[in-house]
Amino acid sequence: ALVHDAPVLIMDEPFGVLDAMTRETMNLELQRIWQAQRKTVVFITHSIAEAVFLADRIVVMSPRPGRILEVIANPMPRLRSLDDMLVPAFSEMVRHVRGLLGGKGAEL
Repeated sequence: ALVHDAPVLIMDEPFGVLDAMTRETMNLELQRIWQAQRKTVVFITHSIAEAVFLADRIVVMSPRPGRILEVIANPMPRLRSLDDMLVPAFSEMVRHVRGLLGGKGAEL
């Protein structure tokens, strides 16, 4: 898609099978590519932290039947570093998304 200069990149769980360290490296690399080329990226993931780290907007969907529960604007500034995962705002966004999905610990 990058070679053909596609205006939109659709990525369906591209890093799902990677180990944690390689996944973080690829998240940083995708962010670097986005910074350089400013393409629209539709990124599907089951990782809440990955969504919060990468996204400007997070679209949270319900299980079957799939429907949009909420669209969340991510106010965290770009470029993000792995250290941004340690700030309270990041944790609050993760907690909010988890709560929408009915995850345990959402009320903490």
